[in-house]
Amino acid sequence: MTGPHEVKLDLERGDRIGLGEAVLAEPKSVAQLTTILERTTVAGRPILLTRLTAEQLAALAPEWRARLDHDPVSRTAFLGSVAEPSGAARVAVVSAGTSDEPVAAEAARTLAFAGVPAICIGDVGVAGLWRILERVDELRALDVVIVAAGMDGALPTVVAGLVPGLVIAVPTSVGYGVAQHGRAALAANLASCAPGLVVVNVDNGYGAACAALRALRPPDTR
Repeated sequence: MTGPHEVKLDLERGDRIGLGEAVLAEPKSVAQLTTILERTTVAGRPILLTRLTAEQLAALAPEWRARLDHDPVSRTAFLGSVAEPSGAARVAVVSAGTSDEPVAAEAARTLAFAGVPAICIGDVGVAGLWRILERVDELRALDVVIVAAGMDGALPTVVAGLVPGLVIAVPTSVGYGVAQHGRAALAANLASCAPGLVVVNVDNGYGAACAALRALRPPDTR
C-alpha cells in the first residue's frame, strides 16, 4: 500500500510520445504538489501543472511560488525551462466568449509549454457571426484551430465549415439551464455535421492542445 503522499511521475513521457509530463493539480494536496515539484527539480525536467487553484498556490512554500511561471486565468503553472517558441504560428486558439477564456487559455498555455506559438482570438461567438467571419482568411492559413465554446456549442461547427485545417472543439461548461454544465455543447459538437471535426471533453483545453501537438508533429518523429 502506498502512502498518502506517494507520487509516481512519468518524467520520460516527453521522450516516449513527445508530450511532457503534466499534472492535474486541483485534486491534490499541497504535500503531494510539493513532492511533485521536488522530484521534477531533482530530475531536471520541466513540468506543467493544470487546474492549480489560488488556494493551492498560496499554500505552497515561498520558494516554490517564486519558481513557478503561473497564469491565473488558465490556472496553469510551469516549473523548469520550457522550449522557446520557434517559427510562425501554425495553430489558433479561438474562444466564443470571454467566459470561455479560461479554457482557451489552458490550451494556449499547454502549447506554450511545448514551445508552440499560437494565435489567440477571443469573443467571436456565433451571436455576432461577423466577428469570426472577419478572421476567416487568417484561420484558413493555419494547420490547426482549437475552438472553445459553451452554451449551444455552435462555433466549432461554423469554423470547421470554413477552414481546411484540423478543427478541435472544446465544449465548455459555460451556460445555464439546459446547457447542463457543458453537456449540451458536447452533444452538439459530437453530433456536428461538419466533416472531420474532432471533439474533446468538456473544459479540456489541455487535451485539445495535446491533440494539436500530435497533429503538428513532423512525420519523421512519429
